[in-house]
Amino acid sequence: MFAEKTVLRIPGPTPVPPEVARAMGHAMVGHRSSEFSALLAEVLADLRALMQTSGSVAILAGTGTAGLETALLNLVQPNEEILSVSTGNFGDRFADIASRVGATVRTLSYEWGQAARAEDIERALAEQPGVKVVLVTHCETSTGVLNDVRAIAEVVHRRGGYLVVDAVSSFIGAPLPIDEWRVDVVVTGSQKALGLPPGLTLVGVSGRAAERMKEIPRRTLYFDLVRYFKDAQVDTTPFTPPVSLVYGLQASLALLRQEGLQQAQRRHLLLRDMTRAGVRAIGLPLLVAQDADASPTVTTVGLLDFDADAVRKVMKSELHVAIAGGQKHLAGKILRIGHMGYIDAGDVLHYLACLETALAKTGHAAALGAGVAAAQEVYLRHAHTGH
Repeated sequence: MFAEKTVLRIPGPTPVPPEVARAMGHAMVGHRSSEFSALLAEVLADLRALMQTSGSVAILAGTGTAGLETALLNLVQPNEEILSVSTGNFGDRFADIASRVGATVRTLSYEWGQAARAEDIERALAEQPGVKVVLVTHCETSTGVLNDVRAIAEVVHRRGGYLVVDAVSSFIGAPLPIDEWRVDVVVTGSQKALGLPPGLTLVGVSGRAAERMKEIPRRTLYFDLVRYFKDAQVDTTPFTPPVSLVYGLQASLALLRQEGLQQAQRRHLLLRDMTRAGVRAIGLPLLVAQDADASPTVTTVGLLDFDADAVRKVMKSELHVAIAGGQKHLAGKILRIGHMGYIDAGDVLHYLACLETALAKTGHAAALGAGVAAAQEVYLRHAHTGH
């Protein structure tokens, strides 16, 4: 009876709002038609507003990884030195992408669960003066760490460098104003806080970075951002876009306009604080110890002294709630809960209750209701203060 019932509380894909699902059923239009040109112009303008930039934005078919590769193909010279800052699995992947596009990769790696520090990056750049491009992941999805992009950007620009940010799982959920923070490239994906199915990657580029891209030898046809930006000036795309997903994006951006960007960011912070309070009250550890370093979109429970995947199995098979497990050396040792996009405070209370139940079902001491009560207290305190 419940074969297709699964509530996604993983770090992506996330649930699709009904308004977005309906929008994707729009009658197909030609991608060279006036209808699509009007749609594209509206969506790109809304994205620039959300990214808080006067620069350029491109929409490409592909997931976030495609966007990261696109950014590096367009910004990094062959054999150029780059510094890749890694705080987990996706930071490691960013470095891998850089090596595959021909960069000479220098790495600055942290223990999983630790956030990057701007002073460490400044020291690394002083020791490696040939580095001109720095890569960092805003929210490290594998650990739930949120890196301080604003402080990192200050360091990178002080040394005349360019900063590329993987914002796949942080966009909307955490502040990332491109122009104010002087971030050069921001990459995100459709299946996270935007609440779309996978299939779109969005790349925001500062004017400074766009000028550098014009000087880089063209090494790719499909991922040539200079061409995307040129075509966007006349409201079109170089190649056939996923039209239905762009209609869905239009609906997603309309929902965000209704809520307001700052309110959406406050909502994600509330969901984080409710989740962390609930996990602590249940008696479980948090991989990211400091609230200031914790992502508003992903919470990581662990390191655990029991089989985390057994708890996940009960939650999914019996309670129909999917949460994620650990990656690489953290497999079976942590739980990752996604709270981004189409989710509210009631959803947090639901998955905390399911987590308590699954813990009890798998033989672990859990004071039923303790996590829910702690999260309720955070919610009520937030409602009372308005913060």
